[in-house]
Amino acid sequence: MTIPREHVHQATAYWVTKSGDGELRPEAIENPKEEEALVRTLYSGVSRGTERVVHEGRVPERVADLMQAPHQEGEFPGPVKYGYLSVGVVEQGPEEWLGKTIFSLHPHQDFYVVPTSQLTPIPTDVPARRAVLTGIVEVAINAIWEAGPRLGDRVAVVGGGLVGGVLATLLRKYPLGRLQLVDADPEKRNLADKLGIEFAEPDNADNDNDIVFHCSASNDGLKLSLQLAGDDSDVIELSWFADKEVTLPLGEDFHARRLNIRSSQVGAVALPRRHRRTNAQRLQEAAAQLKDPMFDTFLTSECQFQNLPATLAGLLERPGGFCHVVAYPNPKD
Repeated sequence: MTIPREHVHQATAYWVTKSGDGELRPEAIENPKEEEALVRTLYSGVSRGTERVVHEGRVPERVADLMQAPHQEGEFPGPVKYGYLSVGVVEQGPEEWLGKTIFSLHPHQDFYVVPTSQLTPIPTDVPARRAVLTGIVEVAINAIWEAGPRLGDRVAVVGGGLVGGVLATLLRKYPLGRLQLVDADPEKRNLADKLGIEFAEPDNADNDNDIVFHCSASNDGLKLSLQLAGDDSDVIELSWFADKEVTLPLGEDFHARRLNIRSSQVGAVALPRRHRRTNAQRLQEAAAQLKDPMFDTFLTSECQFQNLPATLAGLLERPGGFCHVVAYPNPKD
C-alpha cells in the first residue's frame, strides 16, 4: 500500500557501516498512530565503551540478539543503527504528551516515532542536555538494587569511567562506612574530589569491602575487585567485556574467601526488585535522580548531529572523557 506523502516525514539517522565507519542516512517515518508519538530530538549521548565495541564489530555472535538496543535497526556487525541515549520533545501524539521533554532508548536520529509506553518524561527541573544520562543512571540504579548496600557498608567502585563515576555519584548519598573510587589513572582523583569521596590507585586501595562494584571492563580490574572484596562478599560486575577473554586467578581469593561475582545487566530489573519494579519505573527513577547538578560533570564534549560521523571516528580512538553529547538543530531557528 502506498502511504500518502502528507503522512510521511523525512528523518536522518546515524548508521555504523560494515567497515566500522559511520554515516548519516535519510529515513522516511510515518505519522504516529494511536498511542504513538513523533519525537524531535534535542540531544543524544554517546556511551563510548559500548559504542566503540559496536563500531569495531566486536559484539559476540552468541549474544548479538540479546545485546540489541531497543530501537536498533540492522544487525551486528553492520550496517546497524545503534544508540540508546536520546532526549527530545513530543511534536505529535496524544494530547497529554504534546510538548513534553522525554527520554527514549533510541539511536541517534533527528525525528522518530515510538510508542508512548516507551517514553520517559523528564522532570521540568532536569535540563534536557543532562537528561541524556538517564540510561546510564538506570544502569547504576540496577547495580545498586542488585547489591543492596546497607548502613555502614564499606564499598569500592573499581573503574572511574562513565558508569563507575555515575554509580559513585549515586552511592555518595548513602550512609556508608566507606566509599572509595579506585582507578589506575591518577587523574580520576579529580573526579573523586569533586564528588567528595575517597580515591585510591590499585596498590593503595582498601580491602575487606562489603561490596565491590567492577566497572573497568578490564582483566586487571576484575582481578583487583576480587582482592578488595571481604570474605563471603559480592563483586557486582557492570562491565561488558564483549569479545575480550578474561583470565582470573580463581585459585587465590575467589575460592579461599568464598566470594561471589554477580552480573548486573540492565536488560532486566535486578532480581531483588524485579517483582515490584518495571523497566519503565526504573527509568523514571533515573530521570528523577538527574535533578542533581553534579551529573553535569559527565558531559565532557559535544558536537552537532551533522558532524557526528567525522567527530565520532576520532572520539572513539582517543581515551578519556565521559559522555559525548550530540546536539540537534531546531528547525524553527
